[in-house]
Amino acid sequence: MDQLTIILIALALAVDAFAVALAAGVSLCRVSARQTFRLSFHFGFFQAMMNIIGWGGGLTVRSLLAGIDHWLAFGLLALVAVKMIKEAVGGREAEVEKVDPTRGFTLVMLSVATSIDSLAVGLSFSVLNISIWLPAAIIGIAASGLTLVGLKLGCLLGAASKLGARAEIAGGLVLLGIGFNVLYQHGVFS
Repeated sequence: MDQLTIILIALALAVDAFAVALAAGVSLCRVSARQTFRLSFHFGFFQAMMNIIGWGGGLTVRSLLAGIDHWLAFGLLALVAVKMIKEAVGGREAEVEKVDPTRGFTLVMLSVATSIDSLAVGLSFSVLNISIWLPAAIIGIAASGLTLVGLKLGCLLGAASKLGARAEIAGGLVLLGIGFNVLYQHGVFS
């Protein structure tokens, strides 16, 4: 898998973190450097680690799935993409409470919630026999970066719901495109 594809996957996965960070920025109004670091670090760390955990889980079943690996990768990417698009179109409220979302249990829950998709993508990488270390680093950096941008934009814009939904739809469409590309590269359409 080339680096551009990995970057696109990383950006698509980071959309949930971006949307939650937008809502957090709106709810907090003023975001300190400490809050920005906590949210950006945790979202990036969890995205990278969930990717590695999914990849590790996939190593145990890779030999059993060798003949259908491309279909499994497509299915997982499509599942994540459809979930993202459905949540965006369905008007899902961001998972940010009135309390400070950059602290305590709320921070951990948001970090897990925004990184579940990365687990499935890590499994896809394993099935496709892709080394995890570079993708996990890129995914973590992208999530941290988009979280930072989302917090700052949320503070400035004050209207996170429409922008967050559009970003999630775009991220879902990118993942679907990557899934179809996996099928194309494995000769499914020829």
